Amino acid sequence: MNTKIVKIAACAMTGALALTSFQFKSDATGVSSVLPVAGLSLVLGEGTLPTDMKYEDSLNVVSFKVNYLAQATEGVTADDVLTPVTIPDVPPEVKAKVEEEQSTSNTTEETTEETQEPQTTENTETTESADTTENTDTEEKSTESPSLDKVIPEADKVPGDTAQDTTVSENEVATVSENTVSENAVDAGLTEEEKGFRSLVIAKVNDYVNVRDQASEDGEIVGKLYDKSVGEFISEKDGWYEIQSGNCTGFVKAEYVVTGDDAIELAKEVGTRIATVTTTTLKVRQDASMDAPVLGLVPIEDELTVQEELDGWVKVSIEEGEGYVSGEFVSLSTEFVKAESKAEEEARLAKEEAEREAANAAARKAMESQKKASSEKSSDSKSSSSSSSAAPAPVISAGSSTGSSVASFATQFVGNPYVYGGTSLTNGADCSGFVMSVYNNYGVSLPHSSGAQRSVGSEVGSLSNAQPGDIVCYSGHVGIYIGGGQIVHASTAATGIKISNANYRNVLSVRRVF
Repeated sequence: MNTKIVKIAACAMTGALALTSFQFKSDATGVSSVLPVAGLSLVLGEGTLPTDMKYEDSLNVVSFKVNYLAQATEGVTADDVLTPVTIPDVPPEVKAKVEEEQSTSNTTEETTEETQEPQTTENTETTESADTTENTDTEEKSTESPSLDKVIPEADKVPGDTAQDTTVSENEVATVSENTVSENAVDAGLTEEEKGFRSLVIAKVNDYVNVRDQASEDGEIVGKLYDKSVGEFISEKDGWYEIQSGNCTGFVKAEYVVTGDDAIELAKEVGTRIATVTTTTLKVRQDASMDAPVLGLVPIEDELTVQEELDGWVKVSIEEGEGYVSGEFVSLSTEFVKAESKAEEEARLAKEEAEREAANAAARKAMESQKKASSEKSSDSKSSSSSSSAAPAPVISAGSSTGSSVASFATQFVGNPYVYGGTSLTNGADCSGFVMSVYNNYGVSLPHSSGAQRSVGSEVGSLSNAQPGDIVCYSGHVGIYIGGGQIVHASTAATGIKISNANYRNVLSVRRVF
């Protein structure tokens, strides 16, 4: 309410200042032309209007009105803002003062006119010309009734000034309200990370969508965004989205991807939810309770695959099985598969071709050895029986010579104990400590954390591309690939260091150091 009163008073004062600058000498028509701009009119005494008043009276009335409104906050309602306001008669002492000042002013002007020396013709013409110009400007200013549209900015208009203004205002307010309600409805229950999924561009195709260097099918292919792979939105142009994904930046056709609100739910489906341990040693419990038995221990910086998010608890997967950790001791994030650049694809295809050739060469050599062995007749049946009953050695498939050496070296410690936090290949190590110590034998320093080891070397892409010596990463666990679909790893305290099928659990990443 105080804001409205101040606005009225400010408008009245504006009228007074305008009258002063226009230098009225005879009446107060300026009051009636300026004050309506503020949505006000004055009724003085017994119906006396501003046009019936002298200039000085008008100024005093305006001044009185400002003071009156400033002191009468409790007596003015909201309707007074848009309706005429009736003001009491000018106090007698004010009117007497005005008449006295007017009488003195008139006497001074008469005396000045009688004693003034006649001006020269030149000066008279100049003065008359100046007076004429000044009077003309003044009359134009005083008689012009400013348009409401010109004086009041569009944003300050009160709805209802015109029918058109009312309609537009209501539509605009309705649109803003609907948009606000819509966004709030979509955002309800979303985390800040999930709101950020709007800026993702997710491929939704059978295989892949090409990433081109320009927004056109004539553009050069710079990479591929495979189904369910994700990029960051940069811009939109002619039905194409510019994205950045992995080491690839370019344009994808909009019809083959989703973004904005549609990407929020899809991102939850295609992303891998990760819980990164933020405390020195995290206890994984069998149930979501501090009183539940401990299933296993996980060191700081390890990354666990999230199965479910509960109130204050997170269900995760570790080597010993699925358990629960307190949400207080982990940070949650979502990982996505990124695009493959053209250079990365070419390198991968060349490597796969080389591996196929190596595998074929090994197969030919094995066949030749088999033929040679079958052509020889053995006379020692005891020796034959002994060799057939011996435990088969781990199969080390083809790969880089160093990688194959790493795999062969690691298998020597099968059967040794698992010790949480340990790094000894003979006396006991945990999963990351085992991998770290094996690689340390080849002069490579790795971090003692399965989560941190997910960032070493280069990404292979999948288990199908793995070769001996590669590090296979799981939720809170790592092992060394030895070929033939197998890994050697420090599993649990119950089993120690052993060989397992590489796909016995969901593989998060395969890293290559050699």
